[in-house]
Amino acid sequence: MSRIVLVVGKATGGIGIHVRDLAAGLAGLGHDVEVVTDPLTARTFGLDHARLLWPDPTRPDPRRLAQLRRLLRGADLVHAHGHQAGIVAGAALGRRRRGGVPLVISLHNELPAVPGPARAAVERAERAALGRAELVTGASDDLVAAARSLGAGHTQLAPVPSPRVPALAGAGPEQRAGARERVRTAYGLPGDLPWIVTISRIAPQKGLPTLVAAAAQLRTRVRWLVAGSGVADLLADLREQAATLGSPVDFLGPVSDPEDLLLAADLFVLTSTWEARALVVQEAMAAGLPVIAPAVGGLPGLLADGGGVLVPPGDPAATAQAVEELLADPARRAALGARGREVARGWDDLDAATRAWSTAYDRLIVG
Repeated sequence: MSRIVLVVGKATGGIGIHVRDLAAGLAGLGHDVEVVTDPLTARTFGLDHARLLWPDPTRPDPRRLAQLRRLLRGADLVHAHGHQAGIVAGAALGRRRRGGVPLVISLHNELPAVPGPARAAVERAERAALGRAELVTGASDDLVAAARSLGAGHTQLAPVPSPRVPALAGAGPEQRAGARERVRTAYGLPGDLPWIVTISRIAPQKGLPTLVAAAAQLRTRVRWLVAGSGVADLLADLREQAATLGSPVDFLGPVSDPEDLLLAADLFVLTSTWEARALVVQEAMAAGLPVIAPAVGGLPGLLADGGGVLVPPGDPAATAQAVEELLADPARRAALGARGREVARGWDDLDAATRAWSTAYDRLIVG
């Protein structure tokens, strides 16, 4: 088998989960796998044997950079995850040469907005990295299009699977009833009100002020649970906004296993300003939970075959209206949930996705 180096920068969300699972799956197929990352990512995702060679842009260490170059240039293939990782790996590998180490770059998020004069420099570095890569993948169609516009050659869509989908898609009525009872007990929820769930980092990209404003506009009485951690100052602002508007939103903090929330709720709502094929939306669909999500990034493609309702981004009134309409129509909710689960059962699971990557690597290494 081959020596594969996976490169990922600072991550606390879906990218880190994907790299952790991909590394384990590739090792299970017999590949020799190394992960290069930052200490925060390694701690967050239990990457105990990761090589902590992610460069510090404020204090670059020439010795660590030399170690990184040697490691990457000694690989059979390097797979970078994210814009920054692509730039780092491309720079470390140098210009593409016949017989050189193949580079794969997978884009999971939008290119970060860089203000001022540094923006042009970052775009040049991005173009150089994407042009150097033998394959560039995007987790959503808009990322694939963005990569092409920046000079990538061979591009393709590469949806990232959630490892929770198979279990959620297989959960039956007894498991759903058990989850509902556990959630009711844990959070003191009244059984006679609809429960709405949002699972999200507390971060600007997640558009949570829109969520709080939408909840305040509801005529139907609900309990709206928001699970996730993140920026403390933003969370304080959101709680103040909710108190001022009288929004029925409870911020639960981090939840180690969100499966019970997804199986117990009546609706799942996301208000992000951008997402790829959000893992949590995949999980909600697999749980048979109707989804309300903004028409941004990869979400229209994810919901194209059914399972939810799209609303304009940043629009509390449209979000509240979609919630009201679905709460008032149990039959439509049930149909959307059943369709979402049917769609989710047709997706590749983690094992199939890992085998596909292994096949792609072999083709690039030989070619």
